Amino acid sequence: MSRKIAGFLIILGAFMIFEWVNLGFNLADGHPTSFYVVHGILIAVNIILAVVLGIIGWRGLRGSSGKGVTGRIGDAG
Repeated sequence: MSRKIAGFLIILGAFMIFEWVNLGFNLADGHPTSFYVVHGILIAVNIILAVVLGIIGWRGLRGSSGKGVTGRIGDAG
């Protein structure tokens, strides 16, 4: 994985966490309970996805520093 892609994944994960936590705090009162259940599930799933993307990006960023030209393990050259 290139450093650009790894950096993008880290930034995307951070943005997703910020965005969905912000949405969670901004939900207005007066909606039926099902509205909050659905949005709570959406927030939880998206935060989990953001953490996974951040971890993948972090591992890609750390792993890309010591590899060869191609960036893949096992390639000749």
